[in-house]
Amino acid sequence: MRVDRLWLTDFRSYTSAELAPAPEGLTVVVGANGEGKTNLLEAVGYLATLSSFRGAPDDALVRLGTAQAVVRAEGERDGRSLLLEAEINAVGRNRVFVNRQPLKRARDLLGALRVTVFSPDDLALVKGGPAERRRYLDDTLVALHPRFDALRGDVERILRQRTTLLKQAGGRLTPEVAATLDVWDAKLASAGTALTEARVELVGKLEPVVAKSYDQVAHAAADVSMTLVRSWDGLLTEALAASRADDLRRGVTTVGPHRDDVALAVGGLPGRTHASQGEQRSLALALQLAAHAVVTEATGTTPVLLLDDVFSELDPDRSDALLAHLPVGQAILTTAGVVPASASVALTVRVAGGRLS
Repeated sequence: MRVDRLWLTDFRSYTSAELAPAPEGLTVVVGANGEGKTNLLEAVGYLATLSSFRGAPDDALVRLGTAQAVVRAEGERDGRSLLLEAEINAVGRNRVFVNRQPLKRARDLLGALRVTVFSPDDLALVKGGPAERRRYLDDTLVALHPRFDALRGDVERILRQRTTLLKQAGGRLTPEVAATLDVWDAKLASAGTALTEARVELVGKLEPVVAKSYDQVAHAAADVSMTLVRSWDGLLTEALAASRADDLRRGVTTVGPHRDDVALAVGGLPGRTHASQGEQRSLALALQLAAHAVVTEATGTTPVLLLDDVFSELDPDRSDALLAHLPVGQAILTTAGVVPASASVALTVRVAGGRLS
């Protein structure tokens, strides 16, 4: 899987731009801060997921003063040519085309182009709240198979409906509210259990790869573990029934897959609170490397690596270790500084004044 050429029109800071990354190995994009290096990676990521890995809304991707941004890429997947085009509108619906055919549902795009993103924000996987780790697991599941996007969407929809009902009930369990809650509880128990079971299975696949990747990046062997922590014991149907009174009082759903977390430990101690800054950065890198490896093995296609300014947060030893253990395939890296001497660079592109050279 690779991107051969990327075109941008009125995307973020670019009036127009064209990038032809090296088909294999490392393409380095160099430029001062604020020149738009990350915007290039964001555009590639958008064509893979129809969302910004920086969490920006679609209207923020359209260059100020214009109504529409266009992102277009030619590439290859499984030996076949791939053309992806996205028209992002500041107001109104977007349009996406795959090999010149309009996309009817965003979900139909999943798997056409896969990417793995490395960025300084990855530290939130270790230091941040449970939502960051749930998102990491769910994004990896979706990369493994598009059906998990539908499952995640079902869980989110059911939770919204159940929460709306709880708020409307105002703490009163009338027969009508009880009957409707029974319906949503059954749906949440089914979809929520399926999602959590998929997360548990994924964590089982990731854990040994995370441990191996951590040892490589940290240059030191350590006992690294990861465990999915559920918010309930036993059956989810029973947990929802037991928490119903509390849910009604608080107006929220207190148990379910939206309360899952991943416990990360280094040397038997919680990574979030006891690991050093260097250990936390090594663990964050190991998580992304592991997800990339698991997706590659399961799908038979290698995602494009997008590395956003990762060296700014790593010491020289960890930078060299990351470079030494980068997976094979296409990688695009941005930096405002000097690329470590250990990097094997296939192509260097410079960004200045909104232009690539």
